[in-house]
Amino acid sequence: MSNPDAAPILELIDAFRKSKTMFTALMLGVFELLEDGPIDAAGLAEAIRAQPEPLERLLEACVCLGLLECGGNGFRNSDLAKAYLVQSSPNTLAGYIKYSDEALYPMWGNLSGAIREGTHRWQETFGLSGNALFEHFFHTDEATRTFLTGMHGFGMLSSPAVVRAFDLSRFRHLVDLGGGTGHLALAACELYPHLRATLFELPRVTAFAREMLVGSAVSNRVDVQDGDFFHDSLPTADLYAVGRILHDWGADKIRVLVERIAACLPTGGGLLIAEKLMDDDHRGPLQVHMQSLNMLVCTEGRERSLPEYAELLQASGFGAVRGVVTGQPLDAILAVKD
Repeated sequence: MSNPDAAPILELIDAFRKSKTMFTALMLGVFELLEDGPIDAAGLAEAIRAQPEPLERLLEACVCLGLLECGGNGFRNSDLAKAYLVQSSPNTLAGYIKYSDEALYPMWGNLSGAIREGTHRWQETFGLSGNALFEHFFHTDEATRTFLTGMHGFGMLSSPAVVRAFDLSRFRHLVDLGGGTGHLALAACELYPHLRATLFELPRVTAFAREMLVGSAVSNRVDVQDGDFFHDSLPTADLYAVGRILHDWGADKIRVLVERIAACLPTGGGLLIAEKLMDDDHRGPLQVHMQSLNMLVCTEGRERSLPEYAELLQASGFGAVRGVVTGQPLDAILAVKD
């Protein structure tokens, strides 16, 4: 009997090398330096104080990954890099890549410890305990900006699809709890001209969020309010939203938040959830399982299927729960209060 094709195993052996190649090029500033036009390897080496020959290996690898192009004038950014790897792009994922390189990559090196002990790896990797995830995100203005711009890039991909997943036209006031830079609130207001929105975020976040809202055609319909959704009174609304929030926590803490939201909603009010949905039988998708392991490594939470979310929501005062797979980094769930 012949052996199966080894290609999937070989691809997995290589996978972290590809990620780390992109991470390193971004952290060295390669894509930023090439934003204004081509530069040869020697010029880039001088700019970033690197050895020319090793840097050229990195640049050639980035060409093979589709991140750079190479011609007579040197290396230049590909369309992918222009869209997602330079800070000036409205869709940049550079912030999340920096977070992945500085925090997630080292913690994934301790995945076996997370599996054995069932806890995140902030203590083992960085000596951080307590609410380490958010302490890391917000310990400096620069760290806060890096994390928020990273989440903004994901939001620009996901939020338009999330707000289109259901007919939300009956709602008049959306409150986005922990909505980061306000990308979901903006997407909803752009789609529904009658809708008002409030971004409810921690004070250390709202200053950055106000910067991101400036210039939007619908920013006059989006308010920003400081608050902690676990402890402060929630603004009145007929539709609340939580995006990439519930997967941070275990079931008990989710129930606390969902019950707070349900208590503030009128009958028929809604809760819009943006999370990636696992298949009902937990056989996929692969991306969701990778993210669920990521949540094990860095939070108390996990990814869930629609029936699992429905069980949590219906036990907390909601009736009908529907889900839509959007094809974007986040899917959509809408729960309606009985």
